[in-house]
Amino acid sequence: MPRTRIKICGLTRFDDIAAVVAAGADAIGFVFYPKSPRYVTPEQAASLIAVIPPYVSTVGLFVNASVEEVKATLAVAPLSLLQFHGDETPEHSATLAATVNRPYTQVFRVKPDTSGEDLLEYEQRYRAASPLFASLLLDTYVDAYGGAGKVFDWSLIPKELAPRVVLSGGLSVQNATDAVVRVRPYAVDISSGVEASKGIKDASKVRDFIRAVQDADAIIARGLPHD
Repeated sequence: MPRTRIKICGLTRFDDIAAVVAAGADAIGFVFYPKSPRYVTPEQAASLIAVIPPYVSTVGLFVNASVEEVKATLAVAPLSLLQFHGDETPEHSATLAATVNRPYTQVFRVKPDTSGEDLLEYEQRYRAASPLFASLLLDTYVDAYGGAGKVFDWSLIPKELAPRVVLSGGLSVQNATDAVVRVRPYAVDISSGVEASKGIKDASKVRDFIRAVQDADAIIARGLPHD
């Protein structure tokens, strides 16, 4: 089986970039939502991206951004991938991605009454809207934008959808292994769960989280029982 990819989001400092890269993350996320405590300007992101080695993806998180905002950001910060984390329609997300010719993930904020059919239908709508659509990112619904830091019911995710999604929402060092073994997502995305404070990553937590995901991959690959 392929290994689970790992994205660490909300980075703001050079020291944290170095720690996340050294720990083995596949992708690093930058938040371009001004109301977030993890917000960085395009210029700050460009400086941070400049020290990231090859083959580590850089992801820009936007919330209900305009075409002009995305274009201006990408003109300064050379991002690999876009992440739309608001109420963007399939058509709007498609337009944003096409404007800068970048693939994108689209958030679905899971509510208690969300069904597996809802998730499949949502993915189908966004996939049909653009060839640049890469995947859904599943987060927990709260009455705010950005990461919720809360877990939703993973059993809602259809088995046929799980290998294509990015799992987020309340992940931590403590539950990462269980999450990956149960859901078997393509990737996981974490921010607050590996922080010392908002926007400041804890290098030990980052290492432990990545190790927990790797432990899950080993359990799955070897067919071991997991409680």
